[in-house]
Amino acid sequence: MRMNRLGHTGLFVSELCLGTMTFGGGTGMWRAIGQLTQTEAEALIARAIEAGINFIDTADVYAEGLSEQITGQALRNLDIPRESVVIATKAFGQTGPGANDRGNSRAHLIAACHESLKRLQLDHIDLYQIHGFDPATDIHETVRALDTLVETGDVRYVGVSNWAAWQIVKALGIAECEHRAGFVSLQAYYSLVGRDLEREITPMLDHEGLGLLVWSPLAGGLLSGKFHGDGADTTGRRANFDFPPVDPIRADAVIQAMRPIAEAHGRSIAQVALAWLLHRRAVTSVIIGAKRLEQLTDNIAATSLDLTPAELDTLDAVSALTQEYPGWMLARQGQARLTQLASASRPNQR
Repeated sequence: MRMNRLGHTGLFVSELCLGTMTFGGGTGMWRAIGQLTQTEAEALIARAIEAGINFIDTADVYAEGLSEQITGQALRNLDIPRESVVIATKAFGQTGPGANDRGNSRAHLIAACHESLKRLQLDHIDLYQIHGFDPATDIHETVRALDTLVETGDVRYVGVSNWAAWQIVKALGIAECEHRAGFVSLQAYYSLVGRDLEREITPMLDHEGLGLLVWSPLAGGLLSGKFHGDGADTTGRRANFDFPPVDPIRADAVIQAMRPIAEAHGRSIAQVALAWLLHRRAVTSVIIGAKRLEQLTDNIAATSLDLTPAELDTLDAVSALTQEYPGWMLARQGQARLTQLASASRPNQR
């Protein structure tokens, strides 16, 4: 299991991260996603730690707080040393009946962090992430609230999830100007059938030195291949909770291209999808969730799958984004300068 540096920090996290969205169940969509008990969740965490995963991600809204509670109790029951794991959680969503029980306000974030610490039974959170953008709260307020949590020791690092590139850059600018703790990572959706973040977000991450944590790398289970073709599963999560949205024609082409690659390596289609992400330079860690040990074990095996350059080219081509403005114009106008830059960077040859 490779360890990658998280953004520009000195913190290292495993290339796979155990997601806990399947822990606890609850009501509504959480019940469809997973209903793992304490014992079942502990078996997954123990297997992940055994495989070398040191990174666990949860959120205060997962199973209405039960996911955090199960995760925290599991760390105690399994006697996992606190310093050996990186615990990440998130805040933003509705956690109570009140008007202020949501969002990225100072009032909600500080209160939500304290409640997460209680459920997790921890004295600090390693990576505290904003789960979504709040149009009702000024970004200045959010940045200052997160800085307070870092200064008080409740949080070590702060990250963000599901924000646009311009929103993240604005927050980073505020943090830099005011000498406050800034985002070190982005948690975002990325998969072979969902490469939209390559337009604006991954170039921004590279420029600003932020880490990328990938959620739903299998597009809600679609890239496991079990919802496609003869004998398709009509009872699983994707069948009951169709998220994230996917273009079915494009997805069909991608899965068709993945099958021979999986067969050539004697691997599952899911492993090919995960391995493709692990080969992407922008990716720091890929978040994997599971309901069963065999699913988790299969996903972990993706770390040992080396795709050939030809196979990567095949997958890149079949899943490529269509060009959009201003991307195609930037490429056209910048080509001469890129060529000049590449020539200047080569050592002089006489």
